[in-house]
Amino acid sequence: MLVVMNRDCSANQIDRVCEAIRDLGFEPHPMPGAERTVVCITGNKGVVPIERFAGLEGILEIIRVSKPYKLVSKETRSCDTVVAFGDRHIGGGETCLIAGPCSVETEDATMRIAEQLRNLGVGFFRAGAFKPRTSPYDFQGLGHAGLEILAKVKNELGLRIVTEVLDAAELSAVAQVADILQVGARNMHNTPLLKQLGGVEQPVLLKRGMAATLDEFFMAAEYIMVHGNYNVIFCERGIRTVSTHSRFTLDVAAVAAIKQLSHLPVLVDPSHAAGISNMVEPLGYAGMAAGADGLIVEVHDNPSAAWCDGLQALHPSKLQEFIRNMNALRELLASTRCSS
Repeated sequence: MLVVMNRDCSANQIDRVCEAIRDLGFEPHPMPGAERTVVCITGNKGVVPIERFAGLEGILEIIRVSKPYKLVSKETRSCDTVVAFGDRHIGGGETCLIAGPCSVETEDATMRIAEQLRNLGVGFFRAGAFKPRTSPYDFQGLGHAGLEILAKVKNELGLRIVTEVLDAAELSAVAQVADILQVGARNMHNTPLLKQLGGVEQPVLLKRGMAATLDEFFMAAEYIMVHGNYNVIFCERGIRTVSTHSRFTLDVAAVAAIKQLSHLPVLVDPSHAAGISNMVEPLGYAGMAAGADGLIVEVHDNPSAAWCDGLQALHPSKLQEFIRNMNALRELLASTRCSS
């Protein structure tokens, strides 16, 4: 259920609507838009008695949301959500690039790669301090020592940090360093963690599960939003199919569908979808053409010596060419949309 407010409604009128919703035992979620504020109602098991809002000033109309995901849906918020970091944005027409190695390695190696990326104009540095791995014998990350290295990257180089949180027990420590908290594909269904992420200030980068439908993906984001954090960023990273020529199958159609159904920004991870570096660029271009708000790409200056996933990592020199082509493609897509 949505309570659509008048354009000229006051803050007090919105507060009174929220109070009326709480009196009914439900939860209000004010969603400011470009033209008007919409208050989304969650927590109701059945029909909301709309007569309880009679006489409240500032209300334009009350409408029902047909989707099971309320806060994620464009029915709730028609204008796109933009996640802002000073002069950098995710969504809103900009193309965001997040880059870095799969994992935090030595301090020297991490700082060296991060400096090269900064010199290329990359503003977001990705690397995992905690690594969920299929095999218990594989490298699991440096843990808290890795967070200390990421903090140094942030403080000395000015890069914004994107790193994964595996469970609620480590959330506080990761949140002290990360500018964006990443939820990996294996954790998309970890509802206790999703609920905890609803209470943090940092945006959440939510990766799609390996076999998750879009509705399941949306409902995972809904868990975060209904608990108070509206800054969620979707990430399509490929799903498991019958295909064997790539690590996963990049669901380009899902990117286009997300842009049509949700106001939240969506990134594409071509590195995990490809599994091999020479396929990363074409998959990245495909994601952008489908409407993605940016890419998250694995980069290493010595891929053969990377501690994990070196096969899918681009060399910084290759990334420089990739960025030029991305910018050209972005301009072409923008001109095409304007002419149409």
